[in-house]
Amino acid sequence: MTGRPHPDLEVVDDDGVRILVLDRPDARNAMTLAMREALIDAVAAADADADVTAIVLTATDPVFTAGVDFKERIPGERRPVDWTLRADPAAALRAAITPSICAVNGACVSGGLELALSATFVIASDRARFADTHARLNVVPGWGLTALLPRTVGLRKAREMSITGNFVEAEEALRVGLVNHVVPHDELVPRAVALARDVATTPAVREVLRLYRRGEGLSLADALALERDWTVHRAHDRDAFRALGEETARRGRPDGDAAP
Repeated sequence: MTGRPHPDLEVVDDDGVRILVLDRPDARNAMTLAMREALIDAVAAADADADVTAIVLTATDPVFTAGVDFKERIPGERRPVDWTLRADPAAALRAAITPSICAVNGACVSGGLELALSATFVIASDRARFADTHARLNVVPGWGLTALLPRTVGLRKAREMSITGNFVEAEEALRVGLVNHVVPHDELVPRAVALARDVATTPAVREVLRLYRRGEGLSLADALALERDWTVHRAHDRDAFRALGEETARRGRPDGDAAP
C-alpha cells in the first residue's frame, strides 16, 4: 500500500516496513479530526497486513506534531476535550500487535508526545524536542500521557514536564529513557527503517509484546506467573528452534560465521 489515504497523510511501503508520514507542514503537522481518523485506519490496515513486519511513524519537517489541531471547528463540539477524545491515534498504536517505531524529526509536543509514548519504541533526530504543554493550554491529557509518561521517565520527571511545559532536548530524552536512540537528522528515517528490519519475523514477537502489555500494572509475582503460564502452554518445534538458534548465532558474530 503506497499513497495518500488522506491529503495530509502519506503511506509508503518499503519491503515489509510501512512508513506513515504526517504531512501538513504548513500547520506544523497539527492533526485534524479527518487526519486522525485516517491515521487510525492506516495503523489498523498495517496491523492487518501479513506482509507488514513493522510500522514507522514520522512527519514532514520541521516538526513532528503537537497532536490535535485546536483551531479546527467541528460542528457540535464545544470543549477542547471533545476534540481530544474523538479519534485517538495513540490508542490505535497501543492496540496494534505490529511493532511500531516513532521517528521523531522535530518538536514533539503534547498529543505528539502521546503518540511517541504509545509506540513500541522511539528513535529521535538530534533536532527533536519533547514537551507536554497540556496544562499550559488549560486542558488535561486524553490520549494516555499521565499513565504513560511516568512509566517511561519516572514520576518526578513526568510531573516536572507536565506542569512546566518545558522542553526536553534529544540528548536528555535519551538519558531519561524517553527515546531509544538519537541519530543525525538526515539519517532519521533510514535508521528507523533499519531498526524496523532488525525486528524478528517470528510469531513470538507479537506474543512478547502482548506479554509486556498484559503485564503492565501487575505485581511482579503476577507478571512472572503470566509469563510462566504462557510459556507452559506454548507449543515448541525442536528442529525449528535449533535452526533459528544457528541463524541467530551467525547474526551475532561480526564475521557472520556460526560458532564451531
